[in-house]
Amino acid sequence: MKLVSYKTEDREHLGVFVNGHIYNLNSCDKLIPDNMKEFLEDAEVLIDRATRIDDQIKSGALEAKEEIFYEILAPVPHPTSCRDGYAFRQHVAAARRNRKVDMIPEFDQYPIFYFTNHNAIQGPGEIECMPDHFEKLDFELEIAVVIGKKGRNIKASEADAYIAGFTIMNDMSARTLQMEEMLLNLGPAKGKDFSTVIGPWLVTPDELEQYKVPAKEGHTGNAYDLKMTCRVNGIEVSKGNVADMDWTFAEIIERCAYGVDILPGDVIGSGTVGTGCFLELNGTGLLNNPDYKVQWLQPGDVVEMEITGLGALSNTIRKADTDFSILALKK
Repeated sequence: MKLVSYKTEDREHLGVFVNGHIYNLNSCDKLIPDNMKEFLEDAEVLIDRATRIDDQIKSGALEAKEEIFYEILAPVPHPTSCRDGYAFRQHVAAARRNRKVDMIPEFDQYPIFYFTNHNAIQGPGEIECMPDHFEKLDFELEIAVVIGKKGRNIKASEADAYIAGFTIMNDMSARTLQMEEMLLNLGPAKGKDFSTVIGPWLVTPDELEQYKVPAKEGHTGNAYDLKMTCRVNGIEVSKGNVADMDWTFAEIIERCAYGVDILPGDVIGSGTVGTGCFLELNGTGLLNNPDYKVQWLQPGDVVEMEITGLGALSNTIRKADTDFSILALKK
């Protein structure tokens, strides 16, 4: 099932996406709330109800009215929190190699994550960025999960049961801001807090059963063979596979939930897939060829991410009409 948040006449709604059409869940079953937040708070019960409606629409047993005029939002427009992991060893190793530093051994000892701005979650469509963001503006190709029930001190062997669904994530990054602030061993902050994009919908775990593969040796939890690609202005710049995750989402959730509650509506990203950002691609290119032409996102660029089973997430990058700069405020 593909759950979608959308807007009509400035009101947010919750629907299912079936064969290119959106159907409002609340209009089919009044016990299902008309927004993703309340739905996830009782997801263990409501996902079953929504699945029945989804099945009935697909089979033709239910003649639901499709939505005509709408704006697709982030599937979880108002997350309770947003964390981002560091699960792909290939990306971490390449980024460190490009900086001419050794691979950090701690990567293989425990999964890590950082908190980003859950109030800056966006979905498909335009992404407005400030002038300073365009100082090495970057995409990051990721997959994310959304938590569907409250838990604490969860073992990795049980953690997959807390996942309500999967979605594509683009962890937008302003590299000049990020690199400056991380010199102080704190962050990332302003380099990341302006936009994290997820969408176009939330895919429930049952839809990915056919893609299951074993987790990597020594790891616990579900893994999936899902191709990942990113195109900028129609040109493929990145590709990878969710199966390349070294740390599973179950293991990341185990660490997230240690001594603290995880909540319905929490978003947790995988971290960047290998080759999944210009920072890595530019670094590798320059390492192999000093004349390599580096690339960063520019105003008007169209970024399209696609993951098997999860659909395609498309955004157009726009520059805000202002000259306000925090980089210019440095002492």
